[in-house]
Amino acid sequence: MTRTRVPPVLVTGATGRVGRAVVDLLIDAGVPVRALTHSEAAATLPANVEVVTGDLTVPESLDPGLRGVGAVFLVWTAPPTTAPAVVERLATYARRVVFLSSPHQTPHPFFQQPNPMAVLHADIERLIAAAGLESTIIRPGMLASNAVFWWATAIRADGVVRWPYGAAETAPVDDRDVAAVAARTLYQDGHAGGDYVLTGPESLSQAEQVSIIGDVLGRRIKFEELSPDEFRSETEGSWPRPVVDMLLAAWGATIGGPAFITSAVVDILGSAPRSFRQWVADHATAFMEGPTELESTSPRQAPDQGHQGARLQGRRDRHGIQADRGRPETLARRQRTPPRRARPRRRPLRMREAR
Repeated sequence: MTRTRVPPVLVTGATGRVGRAVVDLLIDAGVPVRALTHSEAAATLPANVEVVTGDLTVPESLDPGLRGVGAVFLVWTAPPTTAPAVVERLATYARRVVFLSSPHQTPHPFFQQPNPMAVLHADIERLIAAAGLESTIIRPGMLASNAVFWWATAIRADGVVRWPYGAAETAPVDDRDVAAVAARTLYQDGHAGGDYVLTGPESLSQAEQVSIIGDVLGRRIKFEELSPDEFRSETEGSWPRPVVDMLLAAWGATIGGPAFITSAVVDILGSAPRSFRQWVADHATAFMEGPTELESTSPRQAPDQGHQGARLQGRRDRHGIQADRGRPETLARRQRTPPRRARPRRRPLRMREAR
């Protein structure tokens, strides 16, 4: 009997936090994978992955990797100018695309603050729809792995996290759950037109997240509240100011309310999303030894209200933030200020995702 050939899936961002896990999950499912990378990244990928080089800023460089593919996992890691030409090429070669976007349509204050990356994501979604591509939109909320980029240096240094809006609640989602949903929608039927907001299972304040890290590590970690102006001062020259202002606006807008939580992960995977505590337990060494591989792997984007994403051009600092200039600085050595009392917890908002 002749076995039907399964066309490969092209994975962009194949060496990033989510894309690398998508590669492994597709291979485990028996799906041929073609990974789009810069040449120097090829050594980190499994031997049975077809590695192709290309650059989203040079749309024509994508053609060899797109020929013969059935689907594309699109992680946008470039300025917006080439997006129309890239989507046009995707429509020429591929039947469907799974796009890693952000929850910019979600009616929750955390996701509704001004955010240039959300504007870009919305523009790319419109381009995909206009091109006639069969699409699935994946919208992760706050990634659990941001805890490493934001707090690991301070935790390793003196066990004091100096941070604003300790009472601001988010629902951190495990990167592995995001990747699992993306992989499933790439090879499983029934997700055309799907639009999934992915969150973790519980609403946790930032101070509670730091406390959980300490509990897992078996040590006390102190949370010291910074005012917004103090946070701006601490990150001056190291974090891009638009990113800082964006984060402060998002955190500030959530004070007094629970995080937005959906059932999308369990609806699609049939298993509950991993808790933040489980994520910390699985990555505890990142808070004890450093910089770790996870910490040194540049996130695909700098933080925004969704999966942390205003893509800014330049280098990245030790906090995982992409900076245009200035040397990395750690908050661990900063002036201490008295902590503020967290507000009472409220029940999280929940929305059931449509399949």
